[in-house]
Amino acid sequence: MTHPITSPSRRRILLGAAAASAVTVTGASAAHAAPPTAPPAGGASPARPTQPLVARDRVATARLAGGPARFQADFHERLDAWLAFWSANSPRSWSTPVEVEGTVSADGDAFTLHVIRISRDDQTRDAFAARRVDAAHLATLASLHHHFPSVRVEAGGALRVTDGPAGWTGSAEQVAFAVTACRELWGLRAADATTWRAHASRAGLAADPGSRSGWAAFTRASLRHGLRTESSDLWR
Repeated sequence: MTHPITSPSRRRILLGAAAASAVTVTGASAAHAAPPTAPPAGGASPARPTQPLVARDRVATARLAGGPARFQADFHERLDAWLAFWSANSPRSWSTPVEVEGTVSADGDAFTLHVIRISRDDQTRDAFAARRVDAAHLATLASLHHHFPSVRVEAGGALRVTDGPAGWTGSAEQVAFAVTACRELWGLRAADATTWRAHASRAGLAADPGSRSGWAAFTRASLRHGLRTESSDLWR
């Protein structure tokens, strides 16, 4: 069962996305959050061994605006896989991404996305732009949630991701995105932090959106729906 794509208001999307920093995960959502891990003896938090950063001037096929940046090697590989996934689920009339604008953290394991540019009809276009909060913005947010455990909407609509294996954790950020996607992409206006999974399941978006496989299915479907994949009307 699908729902018609509506033109979401900038205010509603920004409010929903911004809730990621404040939403309280309760009821069923909290029940499926990842359990905390016990700290090592002495109370210190486990630290990832320091690795040399690598200089890269591209993410997948797209050049990095502003020239090379320094990344953790595994994080850059995840970014490559993410952008290839985003491109594979974009309209056929688009080229593969030709340029990405973003900033890398000093430690090389976080990236803040501002623009993805593609070529269409011999013109370079902003397929995603942080300043333009629309269905493509939510679709790109979905693609990042598909590949990374932590995705945050920054001031101005930029999307910040940090390194780590993808999957459902029940975090406030994931729940806030899921609720906004249900409401603004799928027209499930009654969805909230405690009911979005039931709404998404009834709509056929995933058997259990709160499972690892269900989260992957939900984020993939939201990406394709938001980009109106294979539709010629996206730029009208």
